[in-house]
Amino acid sequence: MTTRHYDVVVLGTGPAGEGAAMNAAKAGKRVAVIEASPRVGGSCTHLGTIPSKALRHAVKEIIAFNTNPMFRDIGEPRWFSFPKVLERANRVIDKQVLGRTEYYARNRIDVYFGLGRFKDANTIEVNTYEKGPEEIVTDKVVIATGSSPYRPANIDFTHPRIYCSDSILTLSHTPRSLIIYGAGVIGCEYASIFCGLGVRVELINPAKKLLSFLDDEITDALSYHLRDGGILIRHNETFESVETNDRGVVMQTMSGKKLRADALLFCNGRSGNTSSLGLENIGLETNSRGQLAVNDTYQTAVENVYAAGDVIGWPSLASAAYDQGRSVAANMLGLEGGHFISEVPTGIYTIPEISSVGKTEAELTAEKVPYEVGRAFFKNTARAQITGEAVGMLKILFHRESLEILGIHCFGDQASEIVHIGQAIMKQPGELNTLKYFLNTTFNYPTMAEAYRVAALNGFNRVF
Repeated sequence: MTTRHYDVVVLGTGPAGEGAAMNAAKAGKRVAVIEASPRVGGSCTHLGTIPSKALRHAVKEIIAFNTNPMFRDIGEPRWFSFPKVLERANRVIDKQVLGRTEYYARNRIDVYFGLGRFKDANTIEVNTYEKGPEEIVTDKVVIATGSSPYRPANIDFTHPRIYCSDSILTLSHTPRSLIIYGAGVIGCEYASIFCGLGVRVELINPAKKLLSFLDDEITDALSYHLRDGGILIRHNETFESVETNDRGVVMQTMSGKKLRADALLFCNGRSGNTSSLGLENIGLETNSRGQLAVNDTYQTAVENVYAAGDVIGWPSLASAAYDQGRSVAANMLGLEGGHFISEVPTGIYTIPEISSVGKTEAELTAEKVPYEVGRAFFKNTARAQITGEAVGMLKILFHRESLEILGIHCFGDQASEIVHIGQAIMKQPGELNTLKYFLNTTFNYPTMAEAYRVAALNGFNRVF
């Protein structure tokens, strides 16, 4: 067995692993990454963020074509199968893998494809797919192995009509009807995707409302537009059992309902990928969902072992994972930029999409903060009227007295892009974080960004 020595070893090549490896390599350290899949990129590239967002974009284009009167002069509305739309996502994945493979080569980072397992806190055994067992000795370790869909033991995920958010990407046909259990971010996104393909969707939500961490007004808007698209939403429902046959799936709920569909997509939570890492050999324990606890430097209970990304839980976003990975490398190597990621924008790629940063109205009310609201409805902006994307709004929450911006909430086309303008102003120190920026700044016309000026004027008029 070959033994190799490194300064830093990173387990996983998703966003957190990539961020940690690149930052450590830029600092002049000898770095290796271990990837359990045969290609780099992690679940983000192959099973989560990239394929689902590529799918969403393709479906959104189909919806635009089929609903735009101008295209009716060209021909009748077209129907596209799920496998056909999936082809586009696979092309994007290949491009992502190529680019990321080049990153590792350019930075002279050794990549081991195989299963890594702790022998002790400084030694990792890797059963590589091509060269067999190898032993790696290192000073520092970063666990960035990501997460996988939670699969209850009483549901048969080997059945061809039952899917999780990973296996749904192997779906080889378009079902006529689909039950989606779990109305979190993933469930809502896939509900939008399949609804856009003409599938009859039932979205089962164990909670009392959709995405309760969002501002209430945004949540209400999402619920309305999902229902308007034909999705049946059932709140406060939990499953008791799932039965399958050659014709479909029957879900029995605790309330006594029997729900029938061609297929079931179960996406109610995720678990950290830690079960095969040999954590017992270094005295490291996980919670019930396989997640690791870290301090504000992303250090685990083992001094030289750090963790970042989905494997530590909140916020379980690719955007945050990149920054967490970079912060891990900075912290363990004594570099600048080792801050703890505590506030990140939320990006939810439903149709229409949602993005927010900062406080919600409910939070500000509970904290007794004197705030006011400024709104801009997309239907009243020229750019949205030109593009035909008139659904949505921008909402600014600000302090009544200081005009400090406290929260930005956006629902509609390009929401995940629009929110960053408000985020940039919120991050300004002291009095530079002010609603007046949007009142005194000239925005290109017509643009979606102009909604900030409209919303700021709306809010300012409520105060003065």
